[in-house]
Amino acid sequence: MKIRIIFAVLGLMGPGTASYAQDADNGAKVFKKCIACHAIDEKNKIGPSLKGIVGRKAATVEGFKYSDAMLAKGAEGVIWDEATLTAYLPDPKAWVPGTKMVFPGLKKPEEVTDLIAFLKTTGM
Repeated sequence: MKIRIIFAVLGLMGPGTASYAQDADNGAKVFKKCIACHAIDEKNKIGPSLKGIVGRKAATVEGFKYSDAMLAKGAEGVIWDEATLTAYLPDPKAWVPGTKMVFPGLKKPEEVTDLIAFLKTTGM
């Protein structure tokens, strides 16, 4: 049982294990689910700017007031890489209990991979 829980936490079992080709163009369409709160330019909205998020340390966008929970992730050294985003995007509140983010998450694994592909194009 313990091994199964570990694999589930690591995302190594279950329906999300299939590999999906990344499609940045489709990811731009998926980003429309995020645009009410996030921008991909330098501006912060309700949420922080996502410009250059891939490879950036958590909770480090200048001028944005993060929740204590997200600040703790940054203090832990969490980097928003593909693996972290893949774990976070399906259920942000489970991955960062206490986050201010109200988005329920992306339930389709292909939307997660496509959104990450798109976010990679936003640069630093």
